[in-house]
Amino acid sequence: MPTSEKMSFKSRDGHTLDARLDLPEGEARAWALFAHCFTCSKDVFAASRISRALAARGVGVLRFDFTGLGASEGEFENTDFTSNVADLEAACAHMADQGRPISLLVGHSLGGAAVLAAAPRVESVSAVTTINAPCGPGHLSHLFTAHEDEIRENGHAEVSIGGRPFTITRDFLDDIEEHKLLDGIAHMKKALLIFHAPRDETVGIDNATRIFTSARHPKSFVSLDDADHLLTRREDAVYVADVIAAWAGRYISEHQEQRDEPRAERDKPVGPRNVIVEETGRGKFQQAIQIGPSHHLIADEPVTVGGNDSGPGPYDFLLAGLGACTSMTIRLYAAHKKIPLERVSVRLAHEKRHVEDCERCGENGGKLDHIERWVLLEGDLDEATRTRLLEIADRCPVHRTLHEEIRISTHFEEP
Repeated sequence: MPTSEKMSFKSRDGHTLDARLDLPEGEARAWALFAHCFTCSKDVFAASRISRALAARGVGVLRFDFTGLGASEGEFENTDFTSNVADLEAACAHMADQGRPISLLVGHSLGGAAVLAAAPRVESVSAVTTINAPCGPGHLSHLFTAHEDEIRENGHAEVSIGGRPFTITRDFLDDIEEHKLLDGIAHMKKALLIFHAPRDETVGIDNATRIFTSARHPKSFVSLDDADHLLTRREDAVYVADVIAAWAGRYISEHQEQRDEPRAERDKPVGPRNVIVEETGRGKFQQAIQIGPSHHLIADEPVTVGGNDSGPGPYDFLLAGLGACTSMTIRLYAAHKKIPLERVSVRLAHEKRHVEDCERCGENGGKLDHIERWVLLEGDLDEATRTRLLEIADRCPVHRTLHEEIRISTHFEEP
């Protein structure tokens, strides 16, 4: 069964944005982001129902509250369409940092306009879906017509939207008038699926027509018959999720194959799995690590040396590999010998030490790499058994590799 977990991330302006990650059972075949409707939240019926339905079909989905809405920090009156798009980009960056790059954007109502604006800026995205979306944020202006003079004169006014009061500012009105989405849609270069209800009284069907005619292929349109703007009926939300999952599967997998195609040429056995490391472009040092087809990690350096500290450093990974190998080797030996070992933990530290007399120290400025390793063995063990297990620690394959002469061959690779 799919599960859901709470999470949070920082917006461009430093606010903590509240989010929920809907996870499929087993490995996710792709990651999506759901952008909710104007003044709604991540828990509105359509967002939660569609996200969970996609998770049931193997697509993990992140949904979050925009700045100033739901459980997210910040003041709504200080936000605008531009800040919403920035929140989406921050969400995608956060997921990428977690090794879960977003390949599908789904936006409902104004969230649909926001994903259309954000999509060209997120390289990992290959498919975009809109649901009852306007062809631009300027569509919202009709909500404030009765208050526009007051907003222009006083700089702000309180407006009732969906029965709730919100403060709308002059800057908000100016911002939505500046965005021209249709030109951007024509050059988006992402697969597009448009859902719209012909009877939608909040966002007219003509918006879908303009989005569709502006977009280039591959593009698709699905009519939602008699559904309402918010998809309040369960069957409408489930239908949308089913169609998205079936449609996006083609473009997500196609995009993944294109992205991995050069790597397939490199996928020659190097130990148990191939390891690929690439710059992410985020910060000075951050690297994306792919180990085999399923494992994704982030490497970085501490802030003190110019990094973002968003992941372990290279030597941290080296120590982690040695520590994991040590623990596994001890466990295998204990199981084979039926030793009552309850738990193993390994603590490691690395430093470069000045050494007076060694053959190769001249190559390293008189310094030698030194790793300290402390092994904790829990269980009813006598001293002789503990000593033997400590000897076994030195037999772990990584330990042996580090003690043997290592030859590294470096080659140019065509992009």
